[in-house]
Amino acid sequence: MNIYQILPNLPFEKENNFFLMAGPCVVENETLPFEIAVYLQKITSQLRVPFIFKASYRKANRSRIDSFTGIGDMKALQLLSQIGQQLQIPVVTDIHSAEEAQLAAKYVDILQIPAFLCRQTDLLLAAAKTGKPVNVKKGQFLSAESMQFVAEKVRSFGNHKIMLTERGTMFGYQDLVVDFRSIPIMQQNDCPVIVDVTHSLQQPNQNSGVSGGQPDKIALIAKAGIACGADGIFMETHPDIDNAKSDKFNMLPLQNVENLLKNLVKIRKSII
Repeated sequence: MNIYQILPNLPFEKENNFFLMAGPCVVENETLPFEIAVYLQKITSQLRVPFIFKASYRKANRSRIDSFTGIGDMKALQLLSQIGQQLQIPVVTDIHSAEEAQLAAKYVDILQIPAFLCRQTDLLLAAAKTGKPVNVKKGQFLSAESMQFVAEKVRSFGNHKIMLTERGTMFGYQDLVVDFRSIPIMQQNDCPVIVDVTHSLQQPNQNSGVSGGQPDKIALIAKAGIACGADGIFMETHPDIDNAKSDKFNMLPLQNVENLLKNLVKIRKSII
């Protein structure tokens, strides 16, 4: 199953390009998500790259109790729905419990399962029951081969609209590595496979309680992912990294997105 079977209204099918799933880590306020979505839509339209807007309506997985988690669930979900409707683009957000699946499905087009929760059967089944496409991030603790069982759980409720995302594997306590063999292995599940080029560069479990990162390697991971045949690229981006309220140490500055996408399109054209 390809991305156009999952999201038939995505543009540029004939281009045979990768698709981009991108946006801020979390809905920080009422204006920033719109600004980022409009900017990304303009760039991707020019480059003829199918675009899915991403933002978490709430951040449930934070290291410290004082970390920012959101502006309020309903307020953020309604904002995401407005972005999708006004810009005519699909929107994806994270869910963290079975109860959230039904709620979020009313407002967004795709439900995303965070890596730490990718084995939670109740959560996967609840997402599947909504009938919405489901993007599951591979846990840092799982092999690519074991993601077949994740896909089987979603399919058990007749939902075949599944995407799988590579986002790195734990290397010690405070680092991640990307095994690019994961791309063809997970594609054997008849799912589009995405490479998360920002979270895969996190350096978690820092003594400060705030995850570090290696954002200077984002372009490297993205280029390698496309060269290895990834169907899509996931990235988090922000126009003011220093003041981002979540994951600022591993996001791509918004002003750098266009140049990176241009290079990725060149690589994609060279391998098809």
